[in-house]
Amino acid sequence: MTMLVPHRILIAPSGFKESLDTVEVASAIAEGIRCALPAAHIDTVPLVDGGEGSAAALAQATGGRIVDTFVTGPVGSLVPSHFALLGGAGEGTAVVEMAAAAGLTLVPRDLRDPGATTTFGVGELILAALDAGARRILVGCGDSGTCDGGLGALQALGARALDARGAEVGRGGNALADVRTLDLSGLDPRLGDVDVFVACNPYNVLLGDKGVARVFGPQKGASPEQVDRLARGLENWARILERTGVRDETYDYAHGIGTGASGGLGAGLAGGIGATLLPRFEVMLSHVDLDGLIASADLVITAEGAVDFQTPKGKIPAEVARRAKLHGKPVFALAGSIGGGARDVHTVGIDAFSSILSVPMPLEEAISAGSELLAAAAEQAMRLIMVGCSIGSQHPHAARLPAPTLPVHTASASRLPERV
Repeated sequence: MTMLVPHRILIAPSGFKESLDTVEVASAIAEGIRCALPAAHIDTVPLVDGGEGSAAALAQATGGRIVDTFVTGPVGSLVPSHFALLGGAGEGTAVVEMAAAAGLTLVPRDLRDPGATTTFGVGELILAALDAGARRILVGCGDSGTCDGGLGALQALGARALDARGAEVGRGGNALADVRTLDLSGLDPRLGDVDVFVACNPYNVLLGDKGVARVFGPQKGASPEQVDRLARGLENWARILERTGVRDETYDYAHGIGTGASGGLGAGLAGGIGATLLPRFEVMLSHVDLDGLIASADLVITAEGAVDFQTPKGKIPAEVARRAKLHGKPVFALAGSIGGGARDVHTVGIDAFSSILSVPMPLEEAISAGSELLAAAAEQAMRLIMVGCSIGSQHPHAARLPAPTLPVHTASASRLPERV
């Protein structure tokens, strides 16, 4: 009997942080699938969420270009960076990828202290975009190594954050507790002539138990004591923004959608320069016909560095699954590792998932072998799917059987870093 295997497969992954970018992830998965199913028609759509690779991806999608520059990195030293100038219908728009100026990968492992790191370079990238003639600036949030509430970005743009004695505070999240006044009179006047939009995860809020310091601070190197200090500093920062920010008095800097994006950069840009915070997929997928490709696929495969409790909260696999279910398509997810709360992804439309780690291994080894591990895992996942299809096609009551559930691997001795 003929196997009812998928003929057209859509691969729509995110990147694996500090291991593979989204293009490399898509390529590795496609390689594995072709080993198992050489005749399959494979569409690859590497997806970005505002984090690493977003500027380059949008430049490529629109026929735009990357502009290279240097900015102040998160630990204060000069680092190579870039922004994108879009082409086509996006002409006049600059894409500032915050990770290119203040990303976690720019923070050496022995210097990972979100109380000290700064978004100053993000402000410098915005200034560079203004110098290039941008009329519209899109700031992509994700993969940050900071928790300074956007203080550094505003300082680079000309704002002055003053302490109780009227002296300017330093940089980094630790300085937020000392701010008593925010003077915006020195902001670059060109900011008044451009629209600034921040593409952010709407689930990320500034304060509370789900606030950015408590959820992401530990991932950026903060101890429990440092997390508490950052949380208190951000509480003070929210009060400062409420009192002196440019948004109207009803704006909720503490719990508003996306205010916690990239260590509170969303709140800082909203209050300091009046930026508009938008759900990131509303912006980042606007140049990709993802829904059309999903509609024509028999199977959708997505991926990310870690499938866990955060995945349903605005991550790429969850968005892919949500759209796939609107078309009734099955979704399988591959992950560098499986974490706590991973089974919650079934509620957002991911039918099955698996780790690419078949055995525990050191983190460094998993990162360096990411492409090979991913290709091998994709091949095995496809072979399992083909077995399930074969069983279903031969069963006399196949039409009444539920879709086969693939095994979930939970190798947890090593973990690829998650997006922040």
